[in-house]
Amino acid sequence: MIHENLLLILVLFFTMAILYLLSQKLKISYPIFLVIGGLAISFIPAMPDIKIEPEMVFLLFLPPLLFEAAWYTSWQQFWKWRRSIMIMGFGLVLATSLGVALVSVAIIPFFTPALGFLLGGIISPPDAVAANSVLKGMSVPKRGLSILEGESLVNDAASLTVFRFALAAVLTGQFVLKEAAIDFFSLAVMGVFVGLVIAHILYLILRYWVKSSSITTPITLIAPYLMYIVAEQFEWSGVLAVVSGGLFLSFRSHDFLNYHTRIQATEVWATVGFLLNGFVFILIGLQLPSIVDGIKNQYTLQDAIYYSLIITLLVIVLRIVLVYGSAFIPRLLSKRIRQKEKSPGLKLPFMVGWAGMRGVVSLASALAIPLTLDNGEPFPHRNLILFITFVVILITLVFQGLTLPFIIKLLKLKVEEVDDFVPLDDQIEEIRLRLAKDSVAYLDDRYAEEMEEFETISRVKEQLLRSIEATERTMEEEEKREALSSVRKLYRNIMIELVALRRDGLHKLKLEKKYDDEVLRILEHNLDLEEARLNRH
Repeated sequence: MIHENLLLILVLFFTMAILYLLSQKLKISYPIFLVIGGLAISFIPAMPDIKIEPEMVFLLFLPPLLFEAAWYTSWQQFWKWRRSIMIMGFGLVLATSLGVALVSVAIIPFFTPALGFLLGGIISPPDAVAANSVLKGMSVPKRGLSILEGESLVNDAASLTVFRFALAAVLTGQFVLKEAAIDFFSLAVMGVFVGLVIAHILYLILRYWVKSSSITTPITLIAPYLMYIVAEQFEWSGVLAVVSGGLFLSFRSHDFLNYHTRIQATEVWATVGFLLNGFVFILIGLQLPSIVDGIKNQYTLQDAIYYSLIITLLVIVLRIVLVYGSAFIPRLLSKRIRQKEKSPGLKLPFMVGWAGMRGVVSLASALAIPLTLDNGEPFPHRNLILFITFVVILITLVFQGLTLPFIIKLLKLKVEEVDDFVPLDDQIEEIRLRLAKDSVAYLDDRYAEEMEEFETISRVKEQLLRSIEATERTMEEEEKREALSSVRKLYRNIMIELVALRRDGLHKLKLEKKYDDEVLRILEHNLDLEEARLNRH
């Protein structure tokens, strides 16, 4: 019944929220906690078996998650580390898929190379959400974070392409390398083309037609589904359509997003991303009983665990080895790279390699395997592939995720920035200083007479000049620059306390029923914006 399924989904969402709050209390990355929580929930006797139609998995989850990842990708950092990102995004996926295919065929009876590549395509891409969640709040080298974020955008497309071709080979029983290469090129190029065409159309609509945030935000939510469905309708790459379209709209977002729309869209996408990611992570844990039941007819549980552990160990070791290879082999081959880039050292590649936790994309790909072949026969080894995927996700997410902070502390990465990098607070201070000077010049040019005539207007310039003078004095001396960090924290804490005081005052004024609710809501919204700004930096 529809209402029963809806109630179950709502209960899972509520459970997800509670588990998230617990993870914050216990200071454990929420994807790890959700997987463990889902696993615990699955053992409740009255818990119904949750099944999702395979063909709906990609459509429901992947488009918005890929679009969100593309939207928040830093183009500057992506381009700066493009070589490492491309080598890891494509090279690691292909090498991992090949390694998994060879090992799985060798240890699993009647496992074909096509099934091996299918499994490799499923478990090859690391999950950026899990890595970012674990690394949040930790001071790690900027290069490592940039490469992890950029890699996640590329390896999702690469792994899903491998998955698509391997799945076609299993379904049809045919695989010709030359034809596959041509098909890959055409579906990739046309997928990017479709994504960019739709993105340009939406850009023109959003910039010149739509003026309301209540319409702009829903269009951004519809955009990834539109790109994905249109591309897949022509049998091109929906994944690359979403990624390319998302990158373009993100790059031109300043043309059609005003302050209100930007705030609304950011909050809506943060909520959607959390719900989708969280639901998939909790779904990972919930799937275990049905997956275990599915393999009992073909394999013993001991054999399935043995295969899974071997393959899990393989993907962990392969990633670490390949990350070191991608970091140092280009340096050995190119003098220009050695001169242009500082050596990453031995510690940073290990952290990047250890951060290769599997998650949403791997589960979505595994669940998207059809139940039957084209001839109606059951899909071979489907339940075993699901079980291996589950174990790989569980071990890499829980074991590597929980140990990653200790690895970073052990390697002392937080005190060893690899590249010359200006701290974010210093960058913010420099930008504010430049903007303040521009503002003073603007006032002198446009409102010189008004500032002489009206004291209120002249105070604007005086306030800016005091701010500029204080900042310049602090930035002149290194000792004061070091003290600036503690001053910023104190200033931020005081301002947050004042926001709380004013918010409490607004609440008391509301109880007096003397002022219009609309006025109080406007003032409360202004306090929300101020508090958000203070907490963001």
